[in-house]
Amino acid sequence: MTAEVAEVKEPGAASPPLTERQEARRRRILHASAQLASRGGFDAVQMREVAEAAGVALGTLYRYFPSKVHLLVATMQDQLQHMHTTLRKRPPGGDDAAERVAETLMRAFRALQREPHLADAMVRALTFADRSVSPEVDTVSRLTTAIILDAMGLDTDPTPQQLSAVRVIEHTWHSALITWLSGRASIAQVKIDIETVCKLIDLTTEPSPSWGHLPAVAGGA
Repeated sequence: MTAEVAEVKEPGAASPPLTERQEARRRRILHASAQLASRGGFDAVQMREVAEAAGVALGTLYRYFPSKVHLLVATMQDQLQHMHTTLRKRPPGGDDAAERVAETLMRAFRALQREPHLADAMVRALTFADRSVSPEVDTVSRLTTAIILDAMGLDTDPTPQQLSAVRVIEHTWHSALITWLSGRASIAQVKIDIETVCKLIDLTTEPSPSWGHLPAVAGGA
């Protein structure tokens, strides 16, 4: 085992923060992954080619990312972090939280729309991810949640009702990406779906007897 390979611990092991050199190497790997995916989608991201483009040994690449799915989910995490930074610099407009969240998600969607092959590769990786990729998938979910909560303008911890609405919004956004990438939904339809689901936010701010006690469905008793 080379010193370069030994620098990164086995996946799942408690590891200290990356050194400056390790972080720079990781950034090169993610950049190479995004570049290859942008050109040819999921199938274009081959681990050997990523290693060559990033200037690292193949064994080192596998120490950072055990599989292509791990790598592409981490690439999506990186893309979302960049989006989050951009959105904080240029917050969404809108008179209420639902409008701001819808605008935020459509801005994120349009950013992915500019790189359809990359978007397809990242979404496919999320779809293929098994339990071994759970930590990376959870990070993607937390970032998406943070982007939505920022757009809502919450100054305090979100309530369970608000978090429930955010989860449904996340699911809808992810589904909208899949249907658009597969050619089964237009941009206009995606916008309508996003705006519709974001109205759930209004239900978390309006007084009601109980979020958990909804009217019974006819015939359900």
